[in-house]
Amino acid sequence: MLQTHYRSTLDFSNEALQASEKGLKRLWDAYESLQKFQVSGTEVLGIDTELDNIILAALKQFDESMNDDFNTAKVLAGMFELVPTINSIKDKLISIDAISTSTMLLLKEKFKAYLEDIFGLQSVNNNNSGKLNDVMQLLIDIRKMPKLKKILLHQTKSETN
Repeated sequence: MLQTHYRSTLDFSNEALQASEKGLKRLWDAYESLQKFQVSGTEVLGIDTELDNIILAALKQFDESMNDDFNTAKVLAGMFELVPTINSIKDKLISIDAISTSTMLLLKEKFKAYLEDIFGLQSVNNNNSGKLNDVMQLLIDIRKMPKLKKILLHQTKSETN
């Protein structure tokens, strides 16, 4: 739903749901990697000012897109544009020091603010899945009980005959 402007027609099909699930996983994996990055707190030499400015411009676009008639699709597109950079830092193809400390902190802050606070998204590996499994197991056990009683009743009848 976030990938479509609220005034546009929503494509609600199995294929669209699967693509959205895959996209969410990709975005959330990048977000979790981003949260693990350790920022030194002091600026170092070797900052790639071009990359730093690209990231800052993308982050600025998040707010502008939301102010432009609540365009969540543009915000998500901007986030997906930053995913390769985040993954490159995670894979050590780009040094974390190539981005200024202030930009990295802003990147972390904006991703958290938009993904969790504004869009209300949660981890696909949410802890509630364990609770759901427990509930499902309880339902299975409850369903087995009448069958088990029926088998036991049948056995006791055959033993008494």
